[in-house]
Amino acid sequence: MFDLAIVNGKVYLNGSFVDANLYIRKGKIWDVSSSVLESKDVYDAMGRFVLPGFIDPHVHFKLKVGRFESVDDFESGSISCAFGGITTFIDFLDPIKNSRELEKAFESRIKLARDSFVDYSFHTTVANPEDPLEIVRRSKEFGISSVKLFTTYSSTDRMTPDDKIKILMENTKRYGFVLSIHAENDMLVKESEREDLKISDYPDSRPTISELSEVVKLAQMSEYYDSQTYIVHVSSGKTLLEMRKRYRDVVNRNLVMESCPHYFIFNKEILKKDEGALYTMCPPLRSEEERILLNDEFEMVRTVGTDHCSFMRKEKLKEFAKDVPMGIGGAEFSFVVMYSLFGDEIIDKFTSNVADLFGLKSKGRILPGKDADLVVFDPSQEWEIKEDHSKSDYNPYEGFKVKGRIISTIVRGKFVVKDGKLVGRKGYGTFLRRGDVSW
Repeated sequence: MFDLAIVNGKVYLNGSFVDANLYIRKGKIWDVSSSVLESKDVYDAMGRFVLPGFIDPHVHFKLKVGRFESVDDFESGSISCAFGGITTFIDFLDPIKNSRELEKAFESRIKLARDSFVDYSFHTTVANPEDPLEIVRRSKEFGISSVKLFTTYSSTDRMTPDDKIKILMENTKRYGFVLSIHAENDMLVKESEREDLKISDYPDSRPTISELSEVVKLAQMSEYYDSQTYIVHVSSGKTLLEMRKRYRDVVNRNLVMESCPHYFIFNKEILKKDEGALYTMCPPLRSEEERILLNDEFEMVRTVGTDHCSFMRKEKLKEFAKDVPMGIGGAEFSFVVMYSLFGDEIIDKFTSNVADLFGLKSKGRILPGKDADLVVFDPSQEWEIKEDHSKSDYNPYEGFKVKGRIISTIVRGKFVVKDGKLVGRKGYGTFLRRGDVSW
């Protein structure tokens, strides 16, 4: 007898939908069948889509940003994830400079993460590391097979120079890890550090060329060193277009690109409005031309991350950019917003692509033996986004009309959200150790 049956669903299998029933035992998918088999509990999907649980590769819960701290902790953040169909997220350890700091960074983060309703993993974050390969080796011992660095923020000593990027790139396959990079040319974003920089001028202080030129350089290095490089939060369609025209053979072989829902929805003109500071993040929003181009070049995006990093209105609504913590929320609505734009095309970018790139071997697909992480999704419901489950007192997507609604979210065979209601348990989420990653 099975523990749970999901019946009468349109199940997403290998890129297409099949009318089938799912049978779950001990937290795993046991069978996908048209047969009716005996089960302790039965959930009727009522003809809706049954999708693999979504994986958000990029969130910042309880992140310290200067004198600020992002408002969503692992409890509220994971609840937002669950209502958005996200069954696994990857957060970041605090930046470290050497391998001796890794254990403290890991222990402090995992202590916070124990409140999570859904599963999670971490990226190690480095800041101009003294011993980059030893950090990689130690990270692997902790079950972390991805390392993030910055090509900017030299003023706060977080920037990693090219010679150390080279060392990391040429060892990604040897050590079986992913090198994740925040890509902006440091010298081209110095304007953003001005004390009197107004919010409306913020996007031009971190111009598109700062991202484009850095991603081009990293693509060349990734190909040369045969690396596994992951570019986070690509903000401009011009970057994607350049990659398609000049580096098509490198993209998805040695270098993959992530983008975020807000870059597809908003443009920089919103920063000129009275409450424009609510829409500040790094990299910033781009021009309407670039936003349209980003949508047109969506094929070049391998994954969608939210970069969820929410703050309160009173923290954001300042006159000068230097006084504003950068980041917005959005994990709860990432899938429905992107589904409204692109339809079924986004499913793999939220599921199997992320699992494959980051070594989440039990996640990302509906197959026997995989974790029973599932989303029941109604693609036909049209509605307007209003309230959310974030601790932030504003929702950047409020008023946005979407098509498609998350009905239920299941993590390892247990409902966390059922028919629109939270039924999961605080602390149910578990840390996912990841092994070698090979693209």
